[in-house]
Amino acid sequence: MSALAPILQRYDAATAWLSGRVPESLMLLFVRVAFGGIFWRSGQTKVVEGTWFTLTDATRELFRTEYAGVPLPPALAAPMANAAEHILPALLLAGLLTRFSALGLLGMTLTIQVFVYPDAWWPEHSLWAALALVLIVRGGGLFSVDALLAGKRRGYQTA
Repeated sequence: MSALAPILQRYDAATAWLSGRVPESLMLLFVRVAFGGIFWRSGQTKVVEGTWFTLTDATRELFRTEYAGVPLPPALAAPMANAAEHILPALLLAGLLTRFSALGLLGMTLTIQVFVYPDAWWPEHSLWAALALVLIVRGGGLFSVDALLAGKRRGYQTA
């Protein structure tokens, strides 16, 4: 057992460092970018090139046909989904309202899973849900507007 002690000490030191605030915050930044990017890219396929919110005719048709299972009228579901696919990822990128944004995208993921593509849970939607849950539980990390605002609030409370 004593021959393993130096290896275990190095392992323990490495895991302690990786569990620190900076490495965790770098991971959370990566998760925010990766998860937000999934929805941002999807949103960009549904709008007129160069715009964020001007839906294409193909998108309107998609919501009338392939996404018809969503329990909202297509004329309402299409712009709502498009707004969410642009606004929530932008908030995630900034790390502003991270938990709320991730919760919104988790709701979209579950809606897509239940009403649009019920066979896509494994591996696609389960991974999206996992990314969302990491952000809901851990927040945006040190490199986020949320952390900056939390620091300001703490500063006001102690003053």
